[in-house]
Amino acid sequence: MTDPARPVSWYSRHGSKVWVGVIAALLAGYLVVTLQRAWLMLGEPSLAAKGLGVALVALPVVGAWALGREIVFGSRMSRLARILEAEGGLPVDNLPRTPGGRIVREAADAEFLKYKAEAEAAPADWRSWFRLSCAYDAASDRRRARETMRRAIELYRSAG
Repeated sequence: MTDPARPVSWYSRHGSKVWVGVIAALLAGYLVVTLQRAWLMLGEPSLAAKGLGVALVALPVVGAWALGREIVFGSRMSRLARILEAEGGLPVDNLPRTPGGRIVREAADAEFLKYKAEAEAAPADWRSWFRLSCAYDAASDRRRARETMRRAIELYRSAG
């Protein structure tokens, strides 16, 4: 949800991509060092050392898989946001906020009902699911926001 009246800085547009790149680079460095240590431990005669060596190989691989999955999710979500922005269909971020900057829950809940009704009226439209995901996020329900965004991505991919 963006406010068209506020100018968008370079960092607000690309800052998350920079941080994802930094995290990916750190993970790659960690993976190299960990695999080096794993190789040394796998060469040890002790069964415990070999077990730790296997764990040192497995854990970074799982971490890399999870990071890759999040990058793909973010990329797909950004693509849909750009499409909606070009169409003028992004929700406007005009909800009242607390002095700390959090969205007022009651206002988010009221807005949520509007987007829920829209998604129920058009269950095959990825745009309505995208907006519902934004409403879940505004209402601080991150788990449902991600589930709903995955549904929007799935609908977009199946339609295109």
